[in-house]
Amino acid sequence: MAKKSEFKGQISDVDLRMLRIYKVVVECGGFSAAEVELNISRAAISIAMSDLETRLGFRLCQRGRSGFSLTEEGQQIYNYTLQLLSSIEDFRTQVNTLHTQLKGELNIGITDNLVTMPKMLITNALSELKQQGPEVVINIRMIPPNDIELGVLDGRLHVGIVPTLRALAGLNYYPLYEERSRLYCSHNHPLFDVDDSEIDVSEWDAVVPAYAQTALVKACHQQLKATATATDREGIAFLILTGQYIGYLPAHLANQWVNAGRMRAIDPDTFHYETDFSVITRKGARSNLVLETYLEHLTGQG
Repeated sequence: MAKKSEFKGQISDVDLRMLRIYKVVVECGGFSAAEVELNISRAAISIAMSDLETRLGFRLCQRGRSGFSLTEEGQQIYNYTLQLLSSIEDFRTQVNTLHTQLKGELNIGITDNLVTMPKMLITNALSELKQQGPEVVINIRMIPPNDIELGVLDGRLHVGIVPTLRALAGLNYYPLYEERSRLYCSHNHPLFDVDDSEIDVSEWDAVVPAYAQTALVKACHQQLKATATATDREGIAFLILTGQYIGYLPAHLANQWVNAGRMRAIDPDTFHYETDFSVITRKGARSNLVLETYLEHLTGQG
């Protein structure tokens, strides 16, 4: 087993360039796709990765006929790279704050399928931020709530939008949305034309969420015959639209199919629940003019 060397000395511009290349390679899932994204040759990427592995003292990824995959150390270095690049961006944002000009990045994590909310608070706030600071770069990551919380806590994300399921000690929470969900079936499901009073929902195959829920929401799903799961609301919609399952969806998301006659809510006065959504930021984070401006637009609407 090769002896691992320590990473000594200052991080140079060359190191940062190699780490940025590595970040893109990981997010593209290999050298070929990264070649297009980076606009450099695969040979140049390969050299950069070999040089980075030499500099760090261990192998970051496996590449070859079996495909591309990260080593355990490679995954850790990717996480550290995200934190490092975020810290550099924070520094740049702090410097720009001194000039009272909106420059820098806003890294935001958002729970899936909030874009169809009638009150477009997130969209409107992003629009106002961009108008006020044309040079601001906005980076949106659509990821699960747990990943959003971790991203805000470790500094990879400046702000997140998550369902309010719990309160973590290191985060600030600002109420944003209340979302109503109803129980749906599709137009090709046997229940579509059945009177609500004749339906026993426990008798029909249902898709339930495989992500965290409040006790109240869990109780609603426990009334169903769960034979499928989905990790997000889009996955639930996919299975409902097969005509083989019933399931809960946010009303604002389902409305596009309801209005097209492809879904209907089952006994909506009985089968529904509310989910609160909050804006989260890290407690004790340094002043950031871009983030502060975005929060002002986001929380000051309506």
